[in-house]
Amino acid sequence: MKKLLILCLVGLLCISAAPQPFKTAETRSLTPEQKTWIAKAARHEKDGWVYLHIEGAPAERGFQYGYLLAKEIAEGIRVRREGWKHTSGMEWSWLVAKSKELYTPKVDPENLAEIDGIVEGMACAGVSTSRDEMVTYNGIFDLAWYWWPQAKRNLGAPSPNPPKQSCSSFIATGSMTADGGIVLGHNTMFDYPEADFNVILDVQPAKGHRMLMQVAPGWIHSGTDFFITDAGLVGSETTIGGFGSFDEKGIPEFVRFRRATQDAASIDEWCAIMKKGNNGGYANAWLLGDVKTNEIARLELGLKQVAFERKKDGYFIGSNIAEDLQLLRFETSSNDVDIRQSNIARRVRWKQLMKQHAGKIDIELAKQFEADHYDTYLKKENPSGRTLCGHFADDPQQFGGGVPYSPSGTFDAKVVDTKMAKQMTFAGRWGFACGAPFDAKKFLEDNAQFDWMAHILKSRASQPWANFRAGEKGNSATGSSR
Repeated sequence: MKKLLILCLVGLLCISAAPQPFKTAETRSLTPEQKTWIAKAARHEKDGWVYLHIEGAPAERGFQYGYLLAKEIAEGIRVRREGWKHTSGMEWSWLVAKSKELYTPKVDPENLAEIDGIVEGMACAGVSTSRDEMVTYNGIFDLAWYWWPQAKRNLGAPSPNPPKQSCSSFIATGSMTADGGIVLGHNTMFDYPEADFNVILDVQPAKGHRMLMQVAPGWIHSGTDFFITDAGLVGSETTIGGFGSFDEKGIPEFVRFRRATQDAASIDEWCAIMKKGNNGGYANAWLLGDVKTNEIARLELGLKQVAFERKKDGYFIGSNIAEDLQLLRFETSSNDVDIRQSNIARRVRWKQLMKQHAGKIDIELAKQFEADHYDTYLKKENPSGRTLCGHFADDPQQFGGGVPYSPSGTFDAKVVDTKMAKQMTFAGRWGFACGAPFDAKKFLEDNAQFDWMAHILKSRASQPWANFRAGEKGNSATGSSR
Protein backbone atom coordinates (compact mmCIF):
# COMPACT_ATOMS: atom_id res chain seq x y z
CA MET A 1 0.00 0.00 0.00
CA LYS A 2 2.81 2.40 0.89
CA LYS A 3 4.51 1.79 -2.47
CA LEU A 4 1.25 2.37 -4.33
CA LEU A 5 0.74 5.64 -2.45
CA ILE A 6 4.26 6.75 -3.43
CA LEU A 7 3.55 5.97 -7.08
CA CYS A 8 0.23 7.85 -6.96
CA LEU A 9 1.89 10.91 -5.43
CA VAL A 10 4.68 10.85 -8.03
CA GLY A 11 2.11 10.47 -10.79
CA LEU A 12 -0.02 13.35 -9.51
CA LEU A 13 3.00 15.61 -9.28
CA CYS A 14 4.10 14.74 -12.80
CA ILE A 15 0.66 14.94 -14.37
CA SER A 16 -0.03 18.28 -12.72
CA ALA A 17 3.19 19.71 -14.08
CA ALA A 18 2.88 21.97 -17.08
CA PRO A 19 3.64 20.29 -20.43
CA GLN A 20 7.13 20.87 -21.75
CA PRO A 21 6.75 21.85 -25.41
CA PHE A 22 9.74 22.45 -27.57
CA LYS A 23 11.21 25.87 -27.11
CA THR A 24 11.75 27.67 -30.36
CA ALA A 25 14.14 30.56 -30.67
CA GLU A 26 15.67 32.81 -33.24
CA THR A 27 18.00 31.04 -35.60
CA ARG A 28 21.64 31.86 -34.95
CA SER A 29 24.17 33.04 -37.48
CA LEU A 30 26.72 30.35 -38.20
CA THR A 31 30.34 30.92 -37.35
CA PRO A 32 32.91 30.48 -40.15
CA GLU A 33 33.85 27.12 -38.67
CA GLN A 34 30.21 25.97 -38.58
CA LYS A 35 29.72 27.07 -42.18
CA THR A 36 32.69 24.91 -43.14
CA TRP A 37 31.13 21.96 -41.31
CA ILE A 38 27.76 22.37 -43.04
CA ALA A 39 29.42 22.60 -46.44
CA LYS A 40 30.65 19.02 -45.97
CA ALA A 41 27.19 17.67 -45.17
CA ALA A 42 24.16 17.16 -47.41
CA ARG A 43 20.51 16.14 -47.24
CA HIS A 44 17.89 15.37 -49.83
CA GLU A 45 14.52 13.62 -49.96
CA LYS A 46 13.58 10.67 -52.11
CA ASP A 47 10.47 8.46 -52.26
CA GLY A 48 9.44 9.13 -48.66
CA TRP A 49 12.97 8.94 -47.24
CA VAL A 50 15.30 11.68 -46.00
CA TYR A 51 18.93 11.02 -46.91
CA LEU A 52 21.55 12.72 -44.73
CA HIS A 53 25.32 12.65 -45.10
CA ILE A 54 27.44 13.78 -42.15
CA GLU A 55 31.18 13.52 -41.64
CA GLY A 56 34.14 14.53 -39.50
CA ALA A 57 34.85 14.65 -35.78
CA PRO A 58 31.99 13.93 -33.32
CA ALA A 59 31.00 17.54 -32.58
CA GLU A 60 31.30 18.44 -36.27
CA ARG A 61 29.08 15.68 -37.62
CA GLY A 62 26.66 16.13 -34.73
CA PHE A 63 26.27 19.80 -35.59
CA GLN A 64 25.58 18.89 -39.22
CA TYR A 65 22.95 16.40 -38.10
CA GLY A 66 21.16 18.76 -35.71
CA TYR A 67 21.24 21.75 -38.03
CA LEU A 68 20.01 19.97 -41.16
CA LEU A 69 17.34 17.83 -39.46
CA ALA A 70 16.25 20.16 -36.64
CA LYS A 71 12.59 20.17 -37.67
CA GLU A 72 12.40 16.39 -38.03
CA ILE A 73 14.20 15.78 -34.73
CA ALA A 74 11.87 18.15 -32.87
CA GLU A 75 8.88 16.33 -34.30
CA GLY A 76 10.33 12.95 -33.36
CA ILE A 77 10.77 14.03 -29.75
CA ARG A 78 7.27 15.56 -29.67
CA VAL A 79 5.70 12.29 -30.79
CA ARG A 80 7.64 10.19 -28.27
CA ARG A 81 6.81 12.67 -25.52
CA GLU A 82 3.09 12.29 -26.24
CA GLY A 83 3.32 8.52 -26.56
CA TRP A 84 5.26 8.21 -23.31
CA LYS A 85 2.78 10.32 -21.38
CA HIS A 86 -0.22 8.36 -22.64
CA THR A 87 1.22 4.89 -22.06
CA SER A 88 2.89 5.60 -18.71
CA GLY A 89 0.82 8.41 -17.17
CA MET A 90 4.07 10.21 -16.42
CA GLU A 91 5.51 13.41 -17.85
CA TRP A 92 8.38 13.38 -20.34
CA SER A 93 10.32 15.78 -18.11
CA TRP A 94 10.21 13.15 -15.34
CA LEU A 95 11.66 10.52 -17.68
CA VAL A 96 14.40 12.92 -18.83
CA ALA A 97 15.35 13.51 -15.19
CA LYS A 98 15.55 9.75 -14.59
CA SER A 99 17.55 9.25 -17.77
CA LYS A 100 19.98 11.98 -16.72
CA GLU A 101 20.67 9.98 -13.59
CA LEU A 102 20.71 6.49 -15.14
CA TYR A 103 21.85 6.87 -18.76
CA THR A 104 23.77 10.07 -19.45
CA PRO A 105 26.75 9.04 -17.26
CA LYS A 106 27.03 5.78 -19.22
CA VAL A 107 27.32 7.33 -22.68
CA ASP A 108 30.90 7.23 -23.95
CA PRO A 109 32.71 10.53 -24.69
CA GLU A 110 32.53 10.25 -28.49
CA ASN A 111 28.79 9.58 -28.51
CA LEU A 112 28.24 12.40 -26.00
CA ALA A 113 30.24 14.80 -28.17
CA GLU A 114 28.10 13.91 -31.19
CA ILE A 115 24.92 14.39 -29.16
CA ASP A 116 26.18 17.76 -27.91
CA GLY A 117 26.85 18.69 -31.53
CA ILE A 118 23.27 17.79 -32.44
CA VAL A 119 21.97 20.00 -29.61
CA GLU A 120 24.12 22.92 -30.81
CA GLY A 121 23.11 22.43 -34.42
CA MET A 122 19.44 22.41 -33.51
CA ALA A 123 19.92 25.58 -31.46
CA CYS A 124 21.43 27.34 -34.46
CA ALA A 125 18.39 26.21 -36.47
CA GLY A 126 16.07 27.73 -33.86
CA VAL A 127 15.10 24.62 -31.86
CA SER A 128 16.06 24.16 -28.21
CA THR A 129 16.73 20.80 -26.59
CA SER A 130 19.38 19.43 -24.22
CA ARG A 131 21.99 16.70 -23.93
CA ASP A 132 19.84 14.81 -21.40
CA GLU A 133 16.74 14.99 -23.56
CA MET A 134 18.64 13.70 -26.58
CA VAL A 135 20.04 10.81 -24.52
CA THR A 136 16.50 10.00 -23.35
CA TYR A 137 15.22 10.16 -26.92
CA ASN A 138 17.97 7.86 -28.18
CA GLY A 139 17.45 5.43 -25.29
CA ILE A 140 13.65 5.39 -25.29
CA PHE A 141 13.40 1.68 -26.19
CA ASP A 142 15.50 0.67 -23.19
CA LEU A 143 13.75 3.11 -20.89
CA ALA A 144 10.11 2.58 -21.88
CA TRP A 145 10.18 -1.14 -22.65
CA TYR A 146 12.65 -2.51 -20.07
CA TRP A 147 13.50 -0.03 -17.33
CA TRP A 148 9.98 1.34 -16.79
CA PRO A 149 8.29 -2.08 -16.23
CA GLN A 150 10.91 -2.86 -13.60
CA ALA A 151 10.51 0.56 -12.00
CA LYS A 152 6.73 0.10 -11.78
CA ARG A 153 7.12 -3.32 -10.19
CA ASN A 154 9.53 -1.86 -7.63
CA LEU A 155 6.87 0.68 -6.73
CA GLY A 156 4.27 -2.05 -6.26
CA ALA A 157 2.24 -1.19 -9.36
CA PRO A 158 1.23 -3.53 -12.19
CA SER A 159 3.90 -3.79 -14.85
CA PRO A 160 3.24 -2.68 -18.44
CA ASN A 161 2.99 -5.31 -21.12
CA PRO A 162 6.33 -6.68 -22.41
CA PRO A 163 7.81 -5.23 -25.62
CA LYS A 164 5.63 -5.58 -28.70
CA GLN A 165 6.39 -8.10 -31.39
CA SER A 166 8.07 -6.28 -34.23
CA CYS A 167 10.17 -6.83 -37.35
CA SER A 168 10.63 -9.65 -39.84
CA SER A 169 14.10 -10.47 -41.14
CA PHE A 170 16.22 -13.14 -42.78
CA ILE A 171 19.81 -13.58 -43.91
CA ALA A 172 20.98 -16.33 -46.26
CA THR A 173 24.23 -17.38 -47.92
CA GLY A 174 25.98 -20.21 -49.77
CA SER A 175 23.72 -22.79 -51.38
CA MET A 176 20.62 -20.88 -50.30
CA THR A 177 21.24 -17.91 -52.60
CA ALA A 178 21.38 -17.57 -56.38
CA ASP A 179 25.02 -16.46 -56.49
CA GLY A 180 26.36 -17.97 -53.26
CA GLY A 181 26.70 -14.55 -51.61
CA ILE A 182 24.79 -13.01 -48.74
CA VAL A 183 21.21 -11.75 -49.10
CA LEU A 184 19.64 -9.84 -46.18
CA GLY A 185 16.08 -8.56 -45.89
CA HIS A 186 14.33 -6.70 -43.08
CA ASN A 187 11.11 -4.84 -42.43
CA THR A 188 10.09 -2.99 -39.30
CA MET A 189 6.77 -3.63 -37.53
CA PHE A 190 6.02 -0.96 -34.98
CA ASP A 191 3.42 1.45 -33.60
CA TYR A 192 2.48 3.81 -36.42
CA PRO A 193 2.61 7.07 -34.41
CA GLU A 194 6.34 6.49 -33.96
CA ALA A 195 6.91 5.20 -37.50
CA ASP A 196 9.37 7.95 -38.40
CA PHE A 197 12.45 5.86 -39.14
CA ASN A 198 12.66 7.30 -42.64
CA VAL A 199 16.17 8.76 -42.37
CA ILE A 200 19.00 7.12 -44.30
CA LEU A 201 22.08 8.24 -42.38
CA ASP A 202 25.46 8.13 -44.10
CA VAL A 203 28.10 8.68 -41.39
CA GLN A 204 31.75 9.13 -42.34
CA PRO A 205 33.50 9.51 -38.97
CA ALA A 206 36.99 10.85 -38.52
CA LYS A 207 37.85 7.59 -36.78
CA GLY A 208 36.24 4.21 -37.33
CA HIS A 209 34.16 2.73 -40.11
CA ARG A 210 31.76 4.48 -42.44
CA MET A 211 28.14 3.50 -41.74
CA LEU A 212 25.01 3.58 -43.87
CA MET A 213 21.99 2.90 -41.70
CA GLN A 214 18.29 3.55 -41.24
CA VAL A 215 17.50 5.76 -38.24
CA ALA A 216 14.86 7.92 -36.62
CA PRO A 217 15.66 11.65 -36.90
CA GLY A 218 18.30 12.54 -34.30
CA TRP A 219 19.22 8.99 -33.37
CA ILE A 220 22.92 8.21 -33.36
CA HIS A 221 22.10 4.50 -33.61
CA SER A 222 19.73 2.73 -35.96
CA GLY A 223 16.91 1.42 -33.80
CA THR A 224 15.23 -0.54 -36.58
CA ASP A 225 18.15 -1.90 -36.89
CA PHE A 226 19.52 -2.07 -40.45
CA PHE A 227 23.09 -1.16 -41.33
CA ILE A 228 26.06 -1.56 -43.70
CA THR A 229 29.64 -0.60 -42.87
CA ASP A 230 32.79 -0.21 -44.95
CA ALA A 231 34.29 -3.04 -42.88
CA GLY A 232 32.07 -5.34 -44.94
CA LEU A 233 29.50 -5.90 -42.19
CA VAL A 234 25.75 -5.95 -42.75
CA GLY A 235 23.14 -6.43 -40.08
CA SER A 236 19.55 -6.33 -38.91
CA GLU A 237 17.62 -7.46 -35.86
CA THR A 238 14.25 -8.60 -34.59
CA THR A 239 13.23 -7.91 -31.00
CA ILE A 240 12.97 -10.96 -28.74
CA GLY A 241 9.31 -11.15 -27.74
CA GLY A 242 8.10 -11.72 -24.19
CA PHE A 243 11.44 -10.62 -22.72
CA GLY A 244 11.45 -8.81 -19.40
CA SER A 245 14.93 -8.84 -17.87
CA PHE A 246 16.91 -5.64 -17.31
CA ASP A 247 19.99 -4.47 -15.41
CA GLU A 248 20.03 -0.72 -14.94
CA LYS A 249 23.73 -0.86 -14.06
CA GLY A 250 24.61 -1.88 -17.62
CA ILE A 251 25.37 0.22 -20.69
CA PRO A 252 22.40 1.41 -22.80
CA GLU A 253 21.84 -0.62 -25.96
CA PHE A 254 22.06 2.42 -28.25
CA VAL A 255 25.53 3.22 -26.92
CA ARG A 256 26.78 -0.34 -27.49
CA PHE A 257 25.23 -0.54 -30.97
CA ARG A 258 26.88 2.66 -32.14
CA ARG A 259 30.29 1.68 -30.78
CA ALA A 260 30.04 -1.80 -32.28
CA THR A 261 28.93 -0.58 -35.69
CA GLN A 262 31.48 2.21 -35.96
CA ASP A 263 34.43 0.42 -34.36
CA ALA A 264 34.16 -3.27 -35.28
CA ALA A 265 36.04 -4.78 -38.23
CA SER A 266 34.55 -8.27 -37.91
CA ILE A 267 31.49 -10.13 -36.68
CA ASP A 268 33.42 -11.28 -33.61
CA GLU A 269 34.45 -7.73 -32.70
CA TRP A 270 30.90 -6.45 -33.25
CA CYS A 271 29.42 -9.10 -30.96
CA ALA A 272 32.09 -8.59 -28.28
CA ILE A 273 31.26 -4.88 -28.04
CA MET A 274 27.52 -5.57 -27.86
CA LYS A 275 27.98 -8.12 -25.07
CA LYS A 276 30.28 -5.96 -22.92
CA GLY A 277 28.17 -4.10 -20.36
CA ASN A 278 24.96 -5.66 -21.72
CA ASN A 279 21.96 -4.38 -19.74
CA GLY A 280 19.30 -6.59 -21.34
CA GLY A 281 17.67 -3.50 -22.82
CA TYR A 282 16.24 -3.79 -26.32
CA ALA A 283 16.96 -7.54 -26.34
CA ASN A 284 17.36 -8.63 -29.95
CA ALA A 285 18.23 -11.49 -32.23
CA TRP A 286 20.91 -9.91 -34.43
CA LEU A 287 21.34 -11.25 -37.97
CA LEU A 288 24.84 -10.39 -39.17
CA GLY A 289 26.90 -10.93 -42.29
CA ASP A 290 30.49 -10.36 -43.42
CA VAL A 291 30.54 -9.77 -47.18
CA LYS A 292 34.31 -10.26 -47.26
CA THR A 293 33.82 -13.96 -46.45
CA ASN A 294 30.05 -14.42 -47.03
CA GLU A 295 29.76 -15.77 -43.49
CA ILE A 296 26.54 -15.09 -41.59
CA ALA A 297 25.75 -15.22 -37.87
CA ARG A 298 22.95 -14.85 -35.36
CA LEU A 299 23.55 -13.30 -31.94
CA GLU A 300 20.60 -13.69 -29.56
CA LEU A 301 21.39 -11.26 -26.79
CA GLY A 302 19.28 -11.68 -23.70
CA LEU A 303 20.54 -10.60 -20.30
CA LYS A 304 21.82 -13.76 -18.64
CA GLN A 305 21.36 -15.98 -21.68
CA VAL A 306 23.39 -15.29 -24.83
CA ALA A 307 23.41 -17.54 -27.90
CA PHE A 308 25.64 -17.31 -30.97
CA GLU A 309 25.67 -19.30 -34.21
CA ARG A 310 27.62 -18.82 -37.44
CA LYS A 311 27.74 -20.52 -40.83
CA LYS A 312 28.89 -20.08 -44.43
CA ASP A 313 26.04 -22.08 -45.88
CA GLY A 314 22.40 -21.74 -44.87
CA TYR A 315 20.18 -19.08 -43.35
CA PHE A 316 18.95 -17.46 -40.15
CA ILE A 317 15.49 -15.97 -39.64
CA GLY A 318 14.00 -13.50 -37.17
CA SER A 319 10.36 -13.04 -36.17
CA ASN A 320 10.48 -12.08 -32.47
CA ILE A 321 10.73 -15.55 -31.00
CA ALA A 322 13.96 -16.74 -29.36
CA GLU A 323 15.52 -19.74 -31.10
CA ASP A 324 17.87 -20.70 -28.25
CA LEU A 325 15.91 -22.91 -25.86
CA GLN A 326 17.53 -21.67 -22.67
CA LEU A 327 16.91 -18.06 -23.64
CA LEU A 328 13.33 -18.93 -24.66
CA ARG A 329 12.51 -20.81 -21.46
CA PHE A 330 14.43 -18.81 -18.86
CA GLU A 331 14.11 -15.21 -20.07
CA THR A 332 10.89 -15.01 -22.09
CA SER A 333 7.23 -15.78 -21.57
CA SER A 334 6.65 -16.71 -25.22
CA ASN A 335 4.75 -19.79 -26.34
CA ASP A 336 6.73 -21.15 -29.26
CA VAL A 337 3.93 -23.30 -30.76
CA ASP A 338 0.90 -20.99 -30.66
CA ILE A 339 0.53 -20.22 -34.35
CA ARG A 340 -2.24 -17.74 -33.58
CA GLN A 341 0.53 -15.46 -32.39
CA SER A 342 2.28 -13.16 -34.86
CA ASN A 343 5.81 -14.28 -34.07
CA ILE A 344 5.06 -18.00 -34.43
CA ALA A 345 2.99 -17.58 -37.60
CA ARG A 346 5.77 -15.52 -39.19
CA ARG A 347 8.43 -18.00 -38.06
CA VAL A 348 6.54 -20.80 -39.83
CA ARG A 349 6.21 -18.67 -42.95
CA TRP A 350 9.94 -17.89 -43.01
CA LYS A 351 10.74 -21.59 -42.93
CA GLN A 352 8.29 -22.25 -45.76
CA LEU A 353 9.85 -19.56 -47.93
CA MET A 354 13.41 -20.66 -47.22
CA LYS A 355 12.55 -24.26 -48.19
CA GLN A 356 10.57 -23.24 -51.27
CA HIS A 357 13.22 -20.90 -52.67
CA ALA A 358 16.44 -22.60 -51.57
CA GLY A 359 19.18 -21.95 -54.11
CA LYS A 360 17.28 -19.09 -55.79
CA ILE A 361 17.20 -16.31 -53.20
CA ASP A 362 18.24 -12.92 -54.57
CA ILE A 363 17.31 -9.26 -54.12
CA GLU A 364 14.03 -9.54 -56.01
CA LEU A 365 12.87 -12.54 -54.00
CA ALA A 366 13.93 -10.76 -50.81
CA LYS A 367 11.61 -7.89 -51.73
CA GLN A 368 8.78 -10.37 -52.26
CA PHE A 369 9.45 -12.06 -48.93
CA GLU A 370 9.23 -8.78 -47.01
CA ALA A 371 5.87 -8.01 -48.71
CA ASP A 372 4.41 -11.50 -48.11
CA HIS A 373 0.75 -11.74 -46.99
CA TYR A 374 0.34 -15.48 -46.42
CA ASP A 375 -1.26 -16.21 -43.04
CA THR A 376 0.03 -19.59 -41.83
CA TYR A 377 -2.69 -19.86 -39.17
CA LEU A 378 -5.58 -19.40 -41.60
CA LYS A 379 -3.56 -20.99 -44.41
CA LYS A 380 -4.46 -18.35 -46.97
CA GLU A 381 -3.52 -14.91 -48.26
CA ASN A 382 -4.73 -12.57 -45.53
CA PRO A 383 -2.86 -9.34 -44.68
CA SER A 384 -2.87 -9.33 -40.88
CA GLY A 385 -0.65 -9.15 -37.84
CA ARG A 386 0.46 -12.72 -38.55
CA THR A 387 1.97 -12.01 -41.97
CA LEU A 388 5.56 -11.01 -42.76
CA CYS A 389 4.24 -7.72 -44.09
CA GLY A 390 2.35 -6.87 -40.92
CA HIS A 391 -1.12 -5.28 -41.10
CA PHE A 392 -2.30 -5.09 -37.49
CA ALA A 393 -4.46 -2.08 -38.33
CA ASP A 394 -6.62 -4.34 -40.51
CA ASP A 395 -6.68 -7.23 -38.04
CA PRO A 396 -9.71 -7.72 -35.73
CA GLN A 397 -7.62 -10.19 -33.68
CA GLN A 398 -10.64 -12.48 -33.30
CA PHE A 399 -8.21 -15.30 -32.58
CA GLY A 400 -6.56 -13.50 -29.67
CA GLY A 401 -3.00 -12.38 -29.23
CA GLY A 402 -3.26 -8.64 -29.62
CA VAL A 403 -5.30 -5.43 -29.62
CA PRO A 404 -7.96 -5.38 -32.37
CA TYR A 405 -7.17 -2.93 -35.19
CA SER A 406 -4.00 -1.72 -33.52
CA PRO A 407 -2.39 1.12 -35.55
CA SER A 408 0.84 -0.78 -35.94
CA GLY A 409 2.63 -3.07 -38.35
CA THR A 410 5.08 -2.79 -41.21
CA PHE A 411 6.22 0.65 -42.33
CA ASP A 412 9.33 -0.12 -44.40
CA ALA A 413 11.40 -2.78 -46.15
CA LYS A 414 15.12 -3.00 -46.92
CA VAL A 415 17.22 -5.52 -48.85
CA VAL A 416 20.94 -5.87 -49.56
CA ASP A 417 23.26 -8.50 -51.00
CA THR A 418 27.02 -9.01 -51.05
CA LYS A 419 27.55 -7.08 -54.29
CA MET A 420 25.51 -4.10 -53.08
CA ALA A 421 27.10 -4.06 -49.63
CA LYS A 422 30.60 -3.94 -51.11
CA GLN A 423 29.49 -0.75 -52.85
CA MET A 424 27.78 0.57 -49.67
CA THR A 425 24.40 0.37 -51.39
CA PHE A 426 20.99 -1.07 -50.50
CA ALA A 427 17.36 -0.87 -51.63
CA GLY A 428 14.58 0.42 -49.39
CA ARG A 429 10.84 1.00 -49.56
CA TRP A 430 9.10 3.47 -47.28
CA GLY A 431 5.64 2.50 -46.04
CA PHE A 432 4.12 -0.94 -46.24
CA ALA A 433 6.53 -3.45 -47.77
CA CYS A 434 3.70 -4.39 -50.14
CA GLY A 435 3.30 -0.77 -51.27
CA ALA A 436 -0.15 -0.13 -49.79
CA PRO A 437 -0.90 3.37 -48.44
CA PHE A 438 -2.05 4.18 -44.91
CA ASP A 439 -4.73 6.84 -44.38
CA ALA A 440 -4.51 8.08 -40.79
CA LYS A 441 -7.68 10.20 -40.96
CA LYS A 442 -9.82 7.33 -42.21
CA PHE A 443 -8.28 4.95 -39.72
CA LEU A 444 -9.19 7.23 -36.79
CA GLU A 445 -12.70 7.73 -38.14
CA ASP A 446 -13.14 3.95 -38.21
CA ASN A 447 -11.39 3.29 -34.88
CA ALA A 448 -12.38 5.98 -32.38
CA GLN A 449 -10.74 4.07 -29.52
CA PHE A 450 -7.42 5.48 -30.73
CA ASP A 451 -8.54 9.12 -30.85
CA TRP A 452 -5.75 10.09 -28.43
CA MET A 453 -3.39 9.62 -31.41
CA ALA A 454 -5.08 12.30 -33.51
CA HIS A 455 -2.13 14.71 -33.24
CA ILE A 456 0.65 12.17 -33.74
CA LEU A 457 -0.66 9.55 -36.19
CA LYS A 458 0.40 10.30 -39.78
CA SER A 459 -0.62 8.98 -43.18
CA ARG A 460 1.89 7.25 -45.45
CA ALA A 461 1.54 7.30 -49.22
CA SER A 462 2.41 4.35 -51.42
CA GLN A 463 6.08 4.58 -52.36
CA PRO A 464 8.31 2.70 -54.83
CA TRP A 465 11.53 0.89 -54.03
CA ALA A 466 14.54 3.22 -54.08
CA ASN A 467 18.28 2.55 -54.09
CA PHE A 468 20.62 4.35 -51.69
CA ARG A 469 24.38 4.47 -51.49
CA ALA A 470 26.97 6.11 -49.30
CA GLY A 471 27.98 9.48 -50.68
CA GLU A 472 25.08 9.93 -53.07
CA LYS A 473 24.21 13.46 -54.10
CA GLY A 474 20.69 14.83 -54.23
CA ASN A 475 18.96 17.38 -56.39
CA SER A 476 17.38 19.85 -53.99
CA ALA A 477 14.95 21.08 -56.61
CA THR A 478 13.39 17.71 -57.33
CA GLY A 479 14.35 15.56 -54.38
CA SER A 480 15.79 12.98 -56.74
CA SER A 481 19.28 11.60 -56.50
CA ARG A 482 22.06 10.85 -58.87
